[in-house]
Amino acid sequence: MAGRLARPMKRVSVRHQRPSLEVAAARLSAWSRRTAAAVTIPKRWWRTRQGEDRYRAAWEKICQISRNEFDLVYKRLGVELEEKGESYYNPYIPPVLEELTKKGLIMESDSTRVIFVEGQKVPLIVVKSDGSYNYASTDLAALWYRLNVEKAEWVIYVTESNTFICFSAARMAGWLPDEKEKRYPKTSHVGFGLVLGSDGRRFRTRCTEVVRFADLLDEAKSQCKTELIERLTEKGKIADWTDEELDKTLEAIGFGAVKYADLKNNRITDYTFSFKRILSDKGNTAVYLQHAHARICSVIWKANKDIEELIRGSIALTHAEERALGLHLIRFPEVVEEACADLFPHHLCDYLYSGLSEAFSKFYTNCPVIGSPQETSRLLICEATAVVMRQCFNLLGITPVYKL
Repeated sequence: MAGRLARPMKRVSVRHQRPSLEVAAARLSAWSRRTAAAVTIPKRWWRTRQGEDRYRAAWEKICQISRNEFDLVYKRLGVELEEKGESYYNPYIPPVLEELTKKGLIMESDSTRVIFVEGQKVPLIVVKSDGSYNYASTDLAALWYRLNVEKAEWVIYVTESNTFICFSAARMAGWLPDEKEKRYPKTSHVGFGLVLGSDGRRFRTRCTEVVRFADLLDEAKSQCKTELIERLTEKGKIADWTDEELDKTLEAIGFGAVKYADLKNNRITDYTFSFKRILSDKGNTAVYLQHAHARICSVIWKANKDIEELIRGSIALTHAEERALGLHLIRFPEVVEEACADLFPHHLCDYLYSGLSEAFSKFYTNCPVIGSPQETSRLLICEATAVVMRQCFNLLGITPVYKL
């Protein structure tokens, strides 16, 4: 799983890491054991890092196999990638280390080259004793590139734990301002908790294997299909749906449910994954919110009015529930700003469920829309609510459903 589940949002350019050379070496090692061929990992890994054609070709093949599998999942999630893997920054490592050496930051220590970072007991090794580079040297080169070539103002790292001593080294080099200054450019670390199974341990299959994310999506879609078809059949509406329409709706609900289940929680805490819970149409779930959005769209459709014409009118917030809903609607920019500043997407989920959807439910219960003297105003309130809900869905990478 990427991040805690699948962190990249819809239509967002993200940095995609190729499988590291260590991972490539490990896969080559597994292959060699099956074929009874002896492989010395450190030596071949070093040769790959140095660019030796034979080993680099094997590594490139492994990367492509992995990339093909990743792309299948990303496509289903609506994620577009701009790929700059670790090897992309290899040409920048020597000049970056030379710059840091000239600034007096890199020292010789026990046949290695290191940076002594204040507050750290162990120095940051940037060149190993055999002359090869490591993660730290790649991280420094990548950060230099993002700051000096791409001119990034804010670089966000999504990793399981905060191990970026490189940030401190970059400040020592003058690449980044002091954290206390609150100036750009800046770097942030986005950590995340674990997805747990019902036993309280890391989410796995019954065979104790890690659950494949593609299988997770398939299962979510499959369970949604069973429930939706049963509901439509009971209501006599199944004939109104084409196969294509049904398939797209199932993907929107199933995939959206998985994403929302992950994003609604504080990202640094662990949470227990349950299909029954995330696919419920009650409570704080994407399924409930999709139903709420579809219900609003149904009200507007049943009114049989041209919204573009109605927009020329005005909104009158005379009822207490109208005013309460209006106040929730105008909070939307503030919530987005908060989520971006803190890098906690659950703020947006809290707003969408506890704020907006609950406020609309009270409004709809107490304020008749179709046929009422305030029909035009209340239809516009419905439309405004649907628009903001769709904006929230979009930011969370969820495809909205217009009918259910």
